[in-house]
Amino acid sequence: MNKQCKATGKASIDRPWMKYYPESLQQLQIPHCSLTDYLRQNNADTSIPVIHYYGRELTWNDLFRQADAAAKALCALGFKEGDRIPTFLQAVPEHVVLLLAAEKIGAALICRDGTLEESVVAIQNSKSPVLFAHTYLSKAEEDRFRAETQLERIVTLSPYASADRSKMPEHITAYIDSLQPAEPACAPENLTWDQFLALGEGYTGPWEAPADPDRPLFCAYTSGSTGPSKQVIHSAASMLGVIHQMTPFTASLDFRLTWLHTILPPSLVAVTVTMILSPISSGNLLILDPFCDVQDLDLELMRYRPNCWALIPEFIEVLMRSPRIPADYSMDYLYAAGVGAEPLNIKQIERAEAFLKAHHCPAHFSVSYGMSEGGSGFTLPCPTQPLTDCCGGMPMIATTLAAFAKGTQQELGYGEVGELCKTGPGLMLGYDDPESTAQALQWHPDGQLWLHTGDYGYMAENGTVHVLSRGFPERFGGGRLFVMEMENRIAFTPGMDDGFFVIAPDPEHEGYFLPYLYLVLEQGADQAEVEQAIRNALEPHQQPVEVTLIKERSYFHFKTNRRELAAEIAARVPVTV
Repeated sequence: MNKQCKATGKASIDRPWMKYYPESLQQLQIPHCSLTDYLRQNNADTSIPVIHYYGRELTWNDLFRQADAAAKALCALGFKEGDRIPTFLQAVPEHVVLLLAAEKIGAALICRDGTLEESVVAIQNSKSPVLFAHTYLSKAEEDRFRAETQLERIVTLSPYASADRSKMPEHITAYIDSLQPAEPACAPENLTWDQFLALGEGYTGPWEAPADPDRPLFCAYTSGSTGPSKQVIHSAASMLGVIHQMTPFTASLDFRLTWLHTILPPSLVAVTVTMILSPISSGNLLILDPFCDVQDLDLELMRYRPNCWALIPEFIEVLMRSPRIPADYSMDYLYAAGVGAEPLNIKQIERAEAFLKAHHCPAHFSVSYGMSEGGSGFTLPCPTQPLTDCCGGMPMIATTLAAFAKGTQQELGYGEVGELCKTGPGLMLGYDDPESTAQALQWHPDGQLWLHTGDYGYMAENGTVHVLSRGFPERFGGGRLFVMEMENRIAFTPGMDDGFFVIAPDPEHEGYFLPYLYLVLEQGADQAEVEQAIRNALEPHQQPVEVTLIKERSYFHFKTNRRELAAEIAARVPVTV
């Protein structure tokens, strides 16, 4: 503990995590430039492959050339500086191309991967007459878009556009085939991707807007795991605020890493910023593998043998339960293994660590923390500290995290639970709703703009952040209902294979909540005995009002399905107030 830390006891002043970083990096400066300029500066050799996509490799020259062509084509379609361009694409190379093209003309992408109703709203909000979507968009969806929005045409992109189909394994092509509707979108005004690019060939008008790193560039939506999703607006500057803090660490080895990216859509800030742009900014080879069914992740891991893979809890669960990974299979090629998206309880962490160790993975299993509003990545792994009590690593080098008393700007001391807030590079420009923006982004007396995350936890004296709960749900009569605290209490209950809590509104007491437990039993376990052991481990206010047996943990948008389960509870439990 340094003297300054002893003197103040405030994380925002002491920044105790800095002792873990090399002195040479402690004055890290975030560049203020366009995304394109940053990528060019960090990758001097533009002839080397940067993206591998199903049997084909694209160089920086390929990406930059396509981005210029796409920029001109966008102008030919009528897009101009300040416009919003709706895209419903998976993590294909063309997503990067369109992002760079939008920056060239001063526009912004609106990326969405949600329900039909959510897609309609995204198109309406864009005010754009053109949509970019995959060829498996259905005619029914197209008709709905045309009836309820200003949409006039769709640029359709085949999943095979940048791929070598002959080199794609059967389980990948089968998944793509499964997406095809009986009637795909087919309006005569629609364009293929090649027809779209051809528009740029004959375009001779102005197409490059003045450079402005602070202009909106990337509009994505929160995952909606705990409620309605919100549109989050980022600029090149805010995205680079996170990317540049990660670059020194992802480029620190003396050989070129391969990064595997599977399934997760680029409509999530975490995907575009930390899983796509960050690896390619660091000079690594990014393997894009978006059309892999979740249950085939084991096959893709063994096929590509990547050095790094952006795991999430659902992915590691699929690997651990896979019957196709041999017991003696070595994952010694995997140099980075960790999870984000949602917190893990101590049993989940222990199981994941044991699985990777058994397969000779040299990486230190890590857990990260972040959210869309702050550019996704807030922390980096802290290998010297154990993953106990919901530890989410240590703040990134130019990032400051601190806990504040609920509903205030009063910073708390080490170990005190409050709302976790972030200041530093990477903060969003805002939501598309000014009122929500004002609640989330607040100027504090220290003169810094802070993001109030709505997450609750604490900062430890050792410099780590501990994330305990999304929101501050309380039970009538007293007592906080933090699911990770509760799950950690029961994690190693004999006879319980898995268990998680869902917090739903109390129908009899407005503003309060009740806990519901979803339980997976080990084979042969006695339910009554397991439930009693669970109740013995919990505090009185943590006792579940209902226990539901399930076969396995379910997921929504790649997170534990607390959202839909809470909605089901609300629908069947009558309100009496």
